Amino acid sequence: MQSATNTSTVSVWVSAFRLRTLPLALASIGMGSFLAAAAGHFNLAVFVLCALTTVFLQILSNLANDYGDSVHGADHAGRSGPQRAVQSGRVSAAAMRNAVALFAGLALATGIALLYVALRDASVQTVVAFFGLGLLSIAAAITYTAGKRPYGYAGLGDVSVLVFFGYVATLGTYYLFAHSINWLHLLPATATGLLSVGVLNVNNIRDIESDRAAGKYSIPVRIGRANAVRYHWVLLGGAVVLAMAYVLLTYRSPWQFLFLLTVPLLIRNGRGVAQGGAIDPYLKQMALTTLLFVLLFGLGGLTPGPLSADRGPGVRPLLSPESY
Repeated sequence: MQSATNTSTVSVWVSAFRLRTLPLALASIGMGSFLAAAAGHFNLAVFVLCALTTVFLQILSNLANDYGDSVHGADHAGRSGPQRAVQSGRVSAAAMRNAVALFAGLALATGIALLYVALRDASVQTVVAFFGLGLLSIAAAITYTAGKRPYGYAGLGDVSVLVFFGYVATLGTYYLFAHSINWLHLLPATATGLLSVGVLNVNNIRDIESDRAAGKYSIPVRIGRANAVRYHWVLLGGAVVLAMAYVLLTYRSPWQFLFLLTVPLLIRNGRGVAQGGAIDPYLKQMALTTLLFVLLFGLGGLTPGPLSADRGPGVRPLLSPESY
Protein backbone atom coordinates (compact mmCIF):
# COMPACT_ATOMS: atom_id res chain seq x y z
CA MET A 1 0.00 0.00 0.00
CA GLN A 2 2.83 2.36 0.90
CA SER A 3 4.59 1.53 -2.38
CA ALA A 4 1.48 2.45 -4.34
CA THR A 5 1.22 5.72 -2.45
CA ASN A 6 4.86 6.54 -3.15
CA THR A 7 4.38 5.76 -6.83
CA SER A 8 1.36 8.01 -6.95
CA THR A 9 3.29 10.83 -5.28
CA VAL A 10 6.15 10.50 -7.74
CA SER A 11 3.75 10.58 -10.69
CA VAL A 12 2.13 13.75 -9.34
CA TRP A 13 5.49 15.51 -9.13
CA VAL A 14 6.58 14.27 -12.54
CA SER A 15 3.34 15.66 -13.94
CA ALA A 16 4.02 18.97 -12.16
CA PHE A 17 7.46 19.12 -13.78
CA ARG A 18 5.69 19.24 -17.20
CA LEU A 19 8.41 17.28 -18.94
CA ARG A 20 6.89 17.96 -22.34
CA THR A 21 8.18 21.55 -22.05
CA LEU A 22 11.81 20.43 -21.74
CA PRO A 23 12.38 20.05 -25.52
CA LEU A 24 11.69 23.76 -25.82
CA ALA A 25 14.26 24.65 -23.18
CA LEU A 26 16.86 22.37 -24.76
CA ALA A 27 16.15 23.87 -28.19
CA SER A 28 17.32 27.27 -26.98
CA ILE A 29 20.71 26.12 -25.73
CA GLY A 30 20.88 23.69 -28.64
CA MET A 31 20.88 26.56 -31.11
CA GLY A 32 23.78 28.25 -29.33
CA SER A 33 25.65 24.95 -29.07
CA PHE A 34 25.25 24.14 -32.76
CA LEU A 35 26.46 27.61 -33.72
CA ALA A 36 29.49 27.12 -31.49
CA ALA A 37 30.18 23.67 -32.93
CA ALA A 38 29.99 25.03 -36.48
CA ALA A 39 32.65 27.57 -35.51
CA GLY A 40 34.85 24.91 -33.90
CA HIS A 41 34.23 25.90 -30.26
CA PHE A 42 32.17 22.99 -28.88
CA ASN A 43 32.97 21.67 -25.39
CA LEU A 44 31.07 18.67 -24.00
CA ALA A 45 31.40 19.68 -20.33
CA VAL A 46 30.03 23.15 -21.06
CA PHE A 47 27.13 21.64 -23.03
CA VAL A 48 26.19 19.19 -20.26
CA LEU A 49 26.21 21.93 -17.61
CA CYS A 50 24.22 24.24 -19.91
CA ALA A 51 21.66 21.49 -20.41
CA LEU A 52 21.37 20.73 -16.70
CA THR A 53 21.00 24.40 -15.78
CA THR A 54 18.39 24.92 -18.48
CA VAL A 55 16.37 21.87 -17.44
CA PHE A 56 16.40 22.99 -13.80
CA LEU A 57 15.31 26.50 -14.81
CA GLN A 58 12.48 25.14 -16.95
CA ILE A 59 11.21 22.86 -14.17
CA LEU A 60 11.54 25.78 -11.75
CA SER A 61 9.41 27.92 -14.06
CA ASN A 62 6.80 25.17 -14.38
CA LEU A 63 6.53 24.65 -10.63
CA ALA A 64 6.35 28.38 -9.95
CA ASN A 65 3.67 28.64 -12.63
CA ASP A 66 1.68 25.83 -11.01
CA TYR A 67 1.86 27.60 -7.67
CA GLY A 68 1.27 31.12 -8.96
CA ASP A 69 -1.67 30.37 -11.25
CA SER A 70 -3.36 28.37 -8.51
CA VAL A 71 -2.92 31.15 -5.96
CA HIS A 72 -4.10 33.84 -8.39
CA GLY A 73 -7.04 31.80 -9.69
CA ALA A 74 -5.99 31.19 -13.31
CA ASP A 75 -5.90 27.44 -12.63
CA HIS A 76 -9.29 26.11 -11.66
CA ALA A 77 -11.55 23.15 -12.43
CA GLY A 78 -13.04 24.87 -15.48
CA ARG A 79 -9.80 25.55 -17.40
CA SER A 80 -9.21 23.77 -20.70
CA GLY A 81 -5.77 22.32 -20.00
CA PRO A 82 -4.72 19.47 -17.70
CA GLN A 83 -5.22 19.83 -13.97
CA ARG A 84 -2.34 21.34 -12.05
CA ALA A 85 -0.88 19.90 -8.86
CA VAL A 86 -1.74 22.71 -6.41
CA GLN A 87 -5.09 23.55 -8.01
CA SER A 88 -6.21 19.91 -7.80
CA GLY A 89 -5.09 19.56 -4.18
CA ARG A 90 -2.62 16.77 -4.95
CA VAL A 91 0.27 18.98 -3.77
CA SER A 92 0.00 21.59 -1.04
CA ALA A 93 0.99 25.18 -1.67
CA ALA A 94 3.70 24.89 0.99
CA ALA A 95 5.17 21.78 -0.64
CA MET A 96 5.20 23.53 -4.00
CA ARG A 97 7.00 26.54 -2.52
CA ASN A 98 9.64 24.17 -1.13
CA ALA A 99 10.02 22.55 -4.55
CA VAL A 100 10.45 25.96 -6.15
CA ALA A 101 13.21 26.78 -3.65
CA LEU A 102 14.88 23.41 -4.31
CA PHE A 103 15.02 23.84 -8.08
CA ALA A 104 16.13 27.44 -7.75
CA GLY A 105 19.04 26.14 -5.69
CA LEU A 106 19.81 23.39 -8.21
CA ALA A 107 19.78 25.88 -11.09
CA LEU A 108 22.07 28.20 -9.14
CA ALA A 109 24.49 25.38 -8.27
CA THR A 110 24.82 24.05 -11.82
CA GLY A 111 24.98 27.61 -13.12
CA ILE A 112 27.94 28.40 -10.89
CA ALA A 113 29.65 25.17 -11.99
CA LEU A 114 29.00 26.17 -15.61
CA LEU A 115 30.62 29.56 -15.11
CA TYR A 116 33.63 27.96 -13.45
CA VAL A 117 34.17 25.53 -16.33
CA ALA A 118 33.37 27.92 -19.19
CA LEU A 119 34.74 31.21 -17.88
CA ARG A 120 37.59 30.27 -15.57
CA ASP A 121 40.00 32.35 -17.66
CA ALA A 122 37.57 35.19 -18.39
CA SER A 123 37.64 38.64 -16.83
CA VAL A 124 35.89 39.36 -13.55
CA GLN A 125 33.45 41.64 -15.38
CA THR A 126 32.40 38.80 -17.69
CA VAL A 127 31.88 36.35 -14.84
CA VAL A 128 29.87 38.91 -12.85
CA ALA A 129 27.75 39.72 -15.91
CA PHE A 130 26.89 36.07 -16.49
CA PHE A 131 26.23 35.46 -12.81
CA GLY A 132 23.82 38.38 -12.90
CA LEU A 133 22.11 36.90 -15.96
CA GLY A 134 21.75 33.64 -14.07
CA LEU A 135 20.12 35.32 -11.09
CA LEU A 136 17.86 37.27 -13.43
CA SER A 137 16.84 34.03 -15.17
CA ILE A 138 15.89 32.45 -11.85
CA ALA A 139 13.92 35.54 -10.84
CA ALA A 140 12.14 35.63 -14.20
CA ALA A 141 11.22 31.94 -13.94
CA ILE A 142 9.65 32.47 -10.50
CA THR A 143 7.92 35.83 -10.98
CA TYR A 144 6.20 34.98 -14.29
CA THR A 145 3.04 33.98 -12.41
CA ALA A 146 4.16 33.92 -8.75
CA GLY A 147 4.54 36.83 -6.36
CA LYS A 148 2.46 39.92 -5.72
CA ARG A 149 2.86 41.42 -9.20
CA PRO A 150 3.57 38.58 -11.66
CA TYR A 151 4.60 40.00 -15.03
CA GLY A 152 2.81 37.20 -16.91
CA TYR A 153 -0.50 38.68 -15.75
CA ALA A 154 0.44 41.97 -17.38
CA GLY A 155 0.95 40.32 -20.77
CA LEU A 156 4.76 40.49 -20.67
CA GLY A 157 5.34 36.75 -20.92
CA ASP A 158 5.95 36.88 -24.66
CA VAL A 159 8.69 39.50 -24.27
CA SER A 160 10.31 37.48 -21.49
CA VAL A 161 10.29 34.27 -23.54
CA LEU A 162 11.80 36.04 -26.55
CA VAL A 163 14.56 37.55 -24.41
CA PHE A 164 15.42 34.50 -22.31
CA PHE A 165 14.73 31.63 -24.74
CA GLY A 166 16.02 33.58 -27.72
CA TYR A 167 18.78 35.99 -26.84
CA VAL A 168 19.99 34.98 -23.37
CA ALA A 169 19.92 31.21 -23.97
CA THR A 170 21.19 31.16 -27.55
CA LEU A 171 23.72 34.00 -27.52
CA GLY A 172 24.72 33.35 -23.92
CA THR A 173 25.33 29.67 -24.62
CA TYR A 174 27.42 30.53 -27.68
CA TYR A 175 29.53 32.94 -25.64
CA LEU A 176 30.22 30.30 -23.00
CA PHE A 177 31.77 28.16 -25.73
CA ALA A 178 33.46 30.74 -27.93
CA HIS A 179 33.98 33.78 -25.65
CA SER A 180 32.70 36.00 -28.46
CA ILE A 181 29.37 36.93 -30.05
CA ASN A 182 28.74 37.42 -33.75
CA TRP A 183 25.98 39.88 -34.64
CA LEU A 184 24.66 37.51 -37.33
CA HIS A 185 23.68 35.08 -34.58
CA LEU A 186 20.89 37.47 -33.65
CA LEU A 187 19.00 35.99 -36.62
CA PRO A 188 18.85 32.34 -35.46
CA ALA A 189 18.55 33.50 -31.85
CA THR A 190 15.48 35.54 -32.71
CA ALA A 191 14.07 32.66 -34.78
CA THR A 192 14.40 30.34 -31.78
CA GLY A 193 12.83 32.96 -29.54
CA LEU A 194 9.87 33.46 -31.88
CA LEU A 195 9.15 29.73 -32.00
CA SER A 196 9.36 29.62 -28.20
CA VAL A 197 6.88 32.50 -28.01
CA GLY A 198 4.71 30.44 -30.37
CA VAL A 199 4.56 27.67 -27.76
CA LEU A 200 3.49 30.17 -25.12
CA ASN A 201 0.92 31.63 -27.52
CA VAL A 202 -0.69 28.22 -28.08
CA ASN A 203 -0.88 27.77 -24.31
CA ASN A 204 -2.42 31.22 -23.85
CA ILE A 205 -4.96 30.73 -26.65
CA ARG A 206 -6.01 27.48 -25.00
CA ASP A 207 -6.44 29.20 -21.63
CA ILE A 208 -7.91 32.46 -22.93
CA GLU A 209 -11.23 32.18 -21.10
CA SER A 210 -9.83 31.07 -17.74
CA ASP A 211 -7.06 33.68 -17.96
CA ARG A 212 -9.59 36.43 -18.71
CA ALA A 213 -11.70 35.39 -15.72
CA ALA A 214 -8.63 35.43 -13.45
CA GLY A 215 -7.41 38.83 -14.65
CA LYS A 216 -4.40 37.36 -16.45
CA TYR A 217 -4.02 39.68 -19.44
CA SER A 218 -1.98 37.54 -21.78
CA ILE A 219 -1.59 38.64 -25.40
CA PRO A 220 -4.57 36.52 -26.59
CA VAL A 221 -6.73 37.98 -23.82
CA ARG A 222 -5.72 41.49 -24.84
CA ILE A 223 -6.14 41.14 -28.61
CA GLY A 224 -8.77 38.39 -28.87
CA ARG A 225 -8.57 34.89 -30.28
CA ALA A 226 -8.77 35.81 -33.98
CA ASN A 227 -5.88 38.28 -33.73
CA ALA A 228 -3.95 35.84 -31.53
CA VAL A 229 -4.15 33.30 -34.37
CA ARG A 230 -2.81 35.91 -36.82
CA TYR A 231 -0.07 36.72 -34.32
CA HIS A 232 0.76 33.01 -34.21
CA TRP A 233 1.26 32.90 -37.97
CA VAL A 234 3.57 35.94 -37.72
CA LEU A 235 5.66 34.15 -35.09
CA LEU A 236 5.98 30.97 -37.18
CA GLY A 237 6.63 32.79 -40.45
CA GLY A 238 9.06 35.22 -38.86
CA ALA A 239 11.17 32.38 -37.48
CA VAL A 240 11.45 30.73 -40.90
CA VAL A 241 12.30 34.03 -42.64
CA LEU A 242 15.04 34.89 -40.11
CA ALA A 243 16.56 31.41 -40.34
CA MET A 244 16.52 31.69 -44.14
CA ALA A 245 18.24 35.08 -43.94
CA TYR A 246 21.02 33.64 -41.79
CA VAL A 247 21.55 30.73 -44.18
CA LEU A 248 21.72 33.04 -47.19
CA LEU A 249 24.23 35.29 -45.43
CA THR A 250 26.46 32.36 -44.41
CA TYR A 251 25.75 29.98 -47.28
CA ARG A 252 28.16 27.08 -47.76
CA SER A 253 26.04 24.06 -48.59
CA PRO A 254 22.44 23.12 -49.57
CA TRP A 255 22.31 21.12 -46.33
CA GLN A 256 21.88 24.41 -44.49
CA PHE A 257 18.28 24.48 -45.77
CA LEU A 258 17.54 21.22 -43.95
CA PHE A 259 15.44 23.05 -41.36
CA LEU A 260 12.84 23.79 -44.05
CA LEU A 261 11.62 20.21 -43.58
CA THR A 262 9.83 21.52 -40.47
CA VAL A 263 7.76 24.04 -42.43
CA PRO A 264 4.89 21.56 -43.04
CA LEU A 265 4.80 20.87 -39.31
CA LEU A 266 4.65 24.60 -38.57
CA ILE A 267 1.82 25.01 -41.09
CA ARG A 268 -0.02 22.11 -39.48
CA ASN A 269 0.36 23.77 -36.09
CA GLY A 270 -0.88 27.12 -37.36
CA ARG A 271 -3.92 25.52 -38.99
CA GLY A 272 -4.68 23.46 -35.90
CA VAL A 273 -4.60 26.53 -33.69
CA ALA A 274 -6.76 28.46 -36.16
CA GLN A 275 -9.41 25.74 -36.38
CA GLY A 276 -10.12 25.73 -32.67
CA GLY A 277 -11.36 22.63 -30.90
CA ALA A 278 -8.90 20.59 -28.86
CA ILE A 279 -5.82 22.77 -28.92
CA ASP A 280 -3.74 21.11 -26.20
CA PRO A 281 -2.14 18.51 -28.57
CA TYR A 282 -0.75 21.37 -30.64
CA LEU A 283 1.11 22.68 -27.58
CA LYS A 284 3.25 19.54 -27.40
CA GLN A 285 3.57 19.45 -31.18
CA MET A 286 4.81 23.04 -31.25
CA ALA A 287 7.46 22.35 -28.61
CA LEU A 288 8.72 19.24 -30.43
CA THR A 289 8.67 21.02 -33.79
CA THR A 290 10.79 23.81 -32.31
CA LEU A 291 13.35 21.27 -31.12
CA LEU A 292 13.34 19.56 -34.54
CA PHE A 293 13.74 22.95 -36.24
CA VAL A 294 16.85 23.64 -34.16
CA LEU A 295 18.28 20.15 -34.68
CA LEU A 296 17.91 20.33 -38.45
CA PHE A 297 19.16 23.92 -38.58
CA GLY A 298 22.16 22.99 -36.43
CA LEU A 299 23.03 19.80 -38.30
CA GLY A 300 22.77 21.63 -41.61
CA GLY A 301 25.11 24.29 -40.29
CA LEU A 302 27.77 21.73 -39.40
CA THR A 303 28.42 20.93 -43.07
CA PRO A 304 31.91 22.02 -44.16
CA GLY A 305 32.38 24.82 -46.62
CA PRO A 306 34.66 27.68 -47.66
CA LEU A 307 33.17 30.08 -45.11
CA SER A 308 32.90 29.78 -41.36
CA ALA A 309 29.45 30.31 -39.85
CA ASP A 310 31.20 32.35 -37.19
CA ARG A 311 33.26 34.57 -39.49
CA GLY A 312 31.52 35.14 -42.79
CA PRO A 313 32.76 37.77 -45.24
CA GLY A 314 32.98 41.15 -43.60
CA VAL A 315 31.72 39.82 -40.26
CA ARG A 316 33.53 40.57 -37.04
CA PRO A 317 32.68 39.45 -33.51
CA LEU A 318 30.47 41.93 -31.68
CA LEU A 319 32.04 41.03 -28.36
CA SER A 320 35.35 39.39 -27.58
CA PRO A 321 37.61 38.94 -24.55
CA GLU A 322 39.61 41.95 -25.71
CA SER A 323 36.51 44.12 -25.13
CA TYR A 324 37.02 43.88 -21.37
